[in-house]
Amino acid sequence: MKFYVSLLLLLTCSLLPVCVAAEGDPPNVILIFADDLGYGDVGCFSEESPFKTPHLDRMAAEGAKLTSFNVPTPYCAPSRGTILTGRYPFRHSVVRNPAPDAGVNNFGLPQSEVTIAELLKEKGYATAAYGKWHLGHQEEWLPRKQGFDEYLGILYSNDMFPVQLVHNEKVVEYPVVQATLTQRYTTKAIEFIKKNQKRPFFLYLPHAMPHKPLAASDNFYTPETRNNLYADVISELDAEVGRLLSAIKELGIDEKTLVIFTSDNGPWFGGSTGGLRGMKSRTWEGGLRVPMIARMPGTIPKGVSNDAPTASIDILPTIMSLTQTELPADLKIDGKNILPLLQDANEKSPHDAIYGMQGVNLATIRSGKWKLHVRSPGRKLFSRLTQQQLENYIDPRGPDGVILLAPYEQSPPSDHPGLTTGDAPKAMMLFDLEEDPGEQHDVAASNPQIVKELTQKFRAMEKEVPDFPAPKNDYLFRAPKKGEPRRLMRLIGGELEYDRIPATQQHLLKKE
Repeated sequence: MKFYVSLLLLLTCSLLPVCVAAEGDPPNVILIFADDLGYGDVGCFSEESPFKTPHLDRMAAEGAKLTSFNVPTPYCAPSRGTILTGRYPFRHSVVRNPAPDAGVNNFGLPQSEVTIAELLKEKGYATAAYGKWHLGHQEEWLPRKQGFDEYLGILYSNDMFPVQLVHNEKVVEYPVVQATLTQRYTTKAIEFIKKNQKRPFFLYLPHAMPHKPLAASDNFYTPETRNNLYADVISELDAEVGRLLSAIKELGIDEKTLVIFTSDNGPWFGGSTGGLRGMKSRTWEGGLRVPMIARMPGTIPKGVSNDAPTASIDILPTIMSLTQTELPADLKIDGKNILPLLQDANEKSPHDAIYGMQGVNLATIRSGKWKLHVRSPGRKLFSRLTQQQLENYIDPRGPDGVILLAPYEQSPPSDHPGLTTGDAPKAMMLFDLEEDPGEQHDVAASNPQIVKELTQKFRAMEKEVPDFPAPKNDYLFRAPKKGEPRRLMRLIGGELEYDRIPATQQHLLKKE
C-alpha cells in the first residue's frame, strides 16, 4: 500500500510545477524578521533604493517577492505578535510596546496565544529564536514560554535601557557591543541548523538591525564615510542573509527549507520607503508596507513577483499549510494561506480587506487597490521642530558610550525616509494605490460609494476591537515640566530585573 501512495505522490509532483514536501518529510522553516527595514531598503523592491542588497535580490530572483505586503501596525511589538500568531494585535492583545526604561513592564503576549513555534513543536520540530523578542520581558512572557527550545537576544528594542543579551532566561552580556549582533545572531542560527539538519526545525531570526542605534561590525563599518552608517548596516544584514542561505545549500537541505524574509514595519530616519509616503510610527504606506521575500526551490518557482495585497497575518497559516499542520481550532486566525501567491504572479489576494492599527485603535482598511484612512495618518514626526533643531536633535535613547554601545553618527530626524508631500493628513482620506502608491492625492470626494463600502467593512471589524486600558506604570515619575520630554530611566542591567534605578536618577521619582 505504501508503494502505491508513494507512486501517486511522485506522479502528482511530476505533473505540477511545484510540489509541497510529502508527509513524512516535513519541511524546515526559517523566518527572518528585520527591525525597521523600509520598503526601499531592499534594492529589488525599488528603483529608488539608495542601498545595495545583492544577496536579498538574488533570494528574490530564486524565489518570490510580494510587493504589497502589509504589517498591522507601524511599530514593533504588535507586529511581532501578529507574525507569530496570524492574528491582528487587537486579538492577541499586544497593542503597545513594552519598554522597561519607561516603566512599561506589565504585559506581553499571553500564554493563551498559540505561536508558530508551539504548533510546530507539537509536530516534533526543533525550535529556536535568536534576536529581538519584544513580546514581554518578564518571566511569564519569555520566548521559551511560547514554544521555543532556545533563545538568545535582547528582549526589547536595542535602544531601551538596560540593553542586555539574554540566553534563555539569563543575562549573558551587559552592556552589549551592538556592532556584533547581526553576525552573532546569524552564527547562532547556522549552528542551530547544523545541529538539527536531520530533523525538521523552525528558526525565528528577528534581527536587531536596522533599528536604531545603528551598528555594523568592523568588516562593514566605513569610517571614511560617516554619513552612510545606514548603508553599512544594510550591507551587513544583506551579507548575513547570504551567509545563512549558503549554509543551507551546503548542508543539502535547500529544497526542503522555506526561508521568509520581511520586516516588522517601515523605516526610521536614514532608511528608505522607496517613494512611499511616511515612515515608521505612521499609517501611511511607508509605515505599513514592507518587503517580503520567500524562497524554497522546487516549491516556489523562480522570479515570481505578486502585487496582490497580503499581510503578515498570512505567515502562520501559510507555514501551517506547507507543513500540513492544523490551525488552532479555538482561536480566530485572521491570515490566509498565501502559498499560491508565492507560486503564481497572477494569483489574487485571498483577502476582501486588510486592516491597519494605530495604537489601540483600528485606523486603516485596504481592499484591492483602495486604501481608506478612517483615522488621520498623522503629521510628520518632529514637524514642530525647525530644520536646525532637527539637525541638532539629541536622541534620549542614543548611543552614550557607557551602556548603549554603538557608533555616534546616527541618522538625524532631518534624514526623513519617505515622502513628506501630498494632501494634508486628515480622517477619511481615500487613495488609489495602483495610480498613487505615494498617497499624494485624496480621492474620497470623487469616490463616495467606495468610501461608504470601505467604511461599512471597517466599522464591522471595529466592533471586534475591545477596549485596552493603559498598562500600569512601574515607576512613579515626577511629571516633566512643560516642554520637557517624558522621563526614561537608565536602568541598571546584568539581571532580569527592571527596578534598579541609578543613584543619579533617584531624584526623578515621585515621593510617596
